[in-house]
Parts: sequence; C-alpha cells; structure tokens
Amino acid sequence: MLGSGFISDFYANAILSKRHPESIAVVQSRTLEKAQAFAKKFGISVATDSIHEAVSNENIDVVIIGLPNHQHEEAVQAAAEAGKAVLCTKPLGRNAEEALRMLKIVEEAGVFHGYLEDLVYTPKALKTVETIKAGAMGRILWTRSRETHPGPHSDWFWNKELAGGGAIVDLACHCIELGRNYIGKDEKPLEVFCWAETQVKPIDAEDHAIGLIKYGSGAISQFEVSWAFRGGLDLRDEVMGTEGTVWINHFLRTGFEMFTAPGSSGYVAEKAESDSGWIFPVGDELQELGYNHMFVDMFNAIDNGTTPLETFYDGYIVNAIMDAAYLSAESGRWEPVKLDVWRGKQPGEGKAGKQIDYDEHHILIKEELLPNGVKKVILKEKATGRILQKTI
Repeated sequence: MLGSGFISDFYANAILSKRHPESIAVVQSRTLEKAQAFAKKFGISVATDSIHEAVSNENIDVVIIGLPNHQHEEAVQAAAEAGKAVLCTKPLGRNAEEALRMLKIVEEAGVFHGYLEDLVYTPKALKTVETIKAGAMGRILWTRSRETHPGPHSDWFWNKELAGGGAIVDLACHCIELGRNYIGKDEKPLEVFCWAETQVKPIDAEDHAIGLIKYGSGAISQFEVSWAFRGGLDLRDEVMGTEGTVWINHFLRTGFEMFTAPGSSGYVAEKAESDSGWIFPVGDELQELGYNHMFVDMFNAIDNGTTPLETFYDGYIVNAIMDAAYLSAESGRWEPVKLDVWRGKQPGEGKAGKQIDYDEHHILIKEELLPNGVKKVILKEKATGRILQKTI
C-alpha cells in the first residue's frame, strides 16, 4: 500500500474487512511516522517511507497506489520495473500526457494494471449498467452525474500544481467515468463545453464546474462538481434512454435518516458536516461507495488473467476529457477531446434513432392516453414530413 492517508484507509478497510485471501504486507508513506501508525492500525508488518523499497519487497504481488496525484507516475514506474501488478487511485494522472506515459509504462512492461475508480463499482451503478446492457433503457441519450462536498481532506489537493487542478480533476473524474459506463465505454468522446470558476475558496484552482461531453453515438454527458457544497457528500446520477430512465442517489439522501440531540459526537459519514440534529448516515460506506466490488473485480482479474472493468486506458481517456474541459473553461468554446490512443468505435456508429412505422404512410412520433380516456397519436407523413395528430 503506497500512501497512508484518507483513501488508503478506505482501501485497507475494504481489503481486510472481508474474508479475502489477500493481506497487506507493506505500507509506504511520505513520512515514516505515518507509515508506522498505519501499519499498527491494520496489522501490517513492514512500514517504510521509500516507494522503491516498498515495491521491491519479495512478499508482495500487487502495488496499490493511494498517493497524491503528483507521485502517481513515479510509483507506477517503480511498480512496473519491479514486475508487480499495479492498481492506481483516481485520477490516473494530472493530465492526459502524464496518464498516457503511465499507460505505456505498464503495457510495455506487461504488468497487470487497474484504475481504482470506485464509483463505477457502486451496487446501484453496476445494476444500472447491467440494465442498460440488457436493453431495458434503449439507446442512451443523456447522463448526468453530480459530486459535491465541502472540499478534500489533505493540503496537497488545494495546490493546483501538485493536484493538477481543482474540483474538476478531483471530482469530475468520477462523474465522467460514470457517464462513460452508462453511455458505453466504446463510444468516443468528441468535445467538451465547460464552465469552471473559483467562487468560494481562496485557491488558484476551480472550486465549482459544470461540463457537457458529446459522444460519437450522439449521447451527451453532464457533470456537476463543487468543493463548496454545504451539507455533506452529494452523489447523484441520472440516465435517460429512448426506452427508460434511471435516477440514483448514492449518498446523503438514501432513505437512512437519524436524529441525535445536540452535544453528542461521533463519525457519521464521509464529509458529513454535522453530528447532531437530523443527520444522514450510510449503512455501509465501503459497499455503497463501491470499494468492496472494486477490489473483488481487481483481484479476480489478477487471479484469472482477465481484464478488470477499469484499467489505465480508462484513466487516460478520463484525463483527456478533463484536459478538454479545462481548455473549454478558458476559451468559452466547445473544445475537442484529443486522444492519441483510441480503441473503441468511430463516431456515428449506431447513432441513428429507431424509426417506428405507424402504417404504410406514417411514422409514429408519440402515443398517449388522455385524461378523458381518448388515445392520441402524433404522426409524421413519410412523403411530406408533415406532423399531424389523430385521436383513436
């Protein structure tokens, strides 16, 4: 385990809380004191402040990177040189150029690589993707993903150079990859329009952003992110298809509400701002945030020699989309997504909508039952294109 902070704590709990055969043999942190404290908490035998010492340990098979963004590339290089499988937290890189170098490193070394994008592994997201693949939603037209909270936990997040950006690089990476999973990861992202602003925090990077991503299928994906949202961690998705709709609330308002009198204290949920009054705890954060399913998928793929749901390639695509978002926020225009590597469909494949013939001369646009019990149909004449309506 490289890193001993907030995300590594979640990772360790997810790995060790279930009856997996895996264990954590080594932990590395930027300071030896932090590594030792983490090792004591989770019963880890070796603690070090050296990345290279950690990854070269003969007792480990997999390197998990939970380090600050600016250390990802160094850690990936060290793990690949040691011939170890490597799992990296989000975002893969601070930009697409950095992410592409990491993708090339692991592919050229021939080592297993997984992108630890936990939110695509939430039970609700997995069920939604399964439903979409079964055809229940029809062709996906639009997705919306929102992640907002009062801001990250560590100082380096707030440093634009170390992190690579602000709320976009921290939060939109989740929203973008959720949208890709719903729309289809083989659909090519074409261009991005984004508004980003520093509205509240005294920092150089953005603390708010809203973006739109166009895909080759004709679908559009929307993200909303904030580091200044008050009230806790708000995670919501919406998916609209030609045949169905999905609304998801992953966190904050999930139907679990609790009142506790003022004066009490204790942990409620990630980024909760209050521990008294009406609060919104989460029954099992590791499960609801996708960590359990994520590590099962990663370890099963390693054991079986298969490809996990999320790889470094996915992380690279996300970084390229975020690069376009930053360009758009500066230019005020739609900006193209620049991809040096693309392994999916070409734009336009499967874009055409499904035409339903009403009769020999008309195409069905819509049908509905009115309050008075009368059925109405809206039709388009094939010959003239004229729109008309009929009651039945």
